[in-house]
Amino acid sequence: MPTENELAARARLTHEVEVTPAFYDIDVMEVVYHGHYVKYLELARSALLAQYDYDYPRMRDSGYAWPVVDMRLKYVRSATFGQKLKVSATITEWENRLRIDYVMRDAATGHKVNVAHTIQVAVNIATREMCFVCPPVLHDRLGVSA
Repeated sequence: MPTENELAARARLTHEVEVTPAFYDIDVMEVVYHGHYVKYLELARSALLAQYDYDYPRMRDSGYAWPVVDMRLKYVRSATFGQKLKVSATITEWENRLRIDYVMRDAATGHKVNVAHTIQVAVNIATREMCFVCPPVLHDRLGVSA
């Protein structure tokens, strides 16, 4: 069971965005095409990292690329055109990799639409070598210890 400090840190490392599927996100079955959920996760991840002033341009400027090396999505129910969705992104690992967990819910009912996670690793841009420990700049930006 997480400690109070761990729960407080997790709450601080969370950000939520609202998205509304557009007509071009809908497939022939009149629901959001499964591949578009990845786009919604990216919007939440980008907003989360931006609140720490470590968005993708800042990552590049710090000398690191952070490619997504693993992504898992579990679809619970379909979303539809115009349905408002809340996407919550939480940083849950930052020592050796950056793991972000997501929960997507219907904004009106709170019903879960999907859960997901992404894993990113630091790659030194100059050498193109993967780092086996996250660089100190990530810890500094997030305000966490290694």
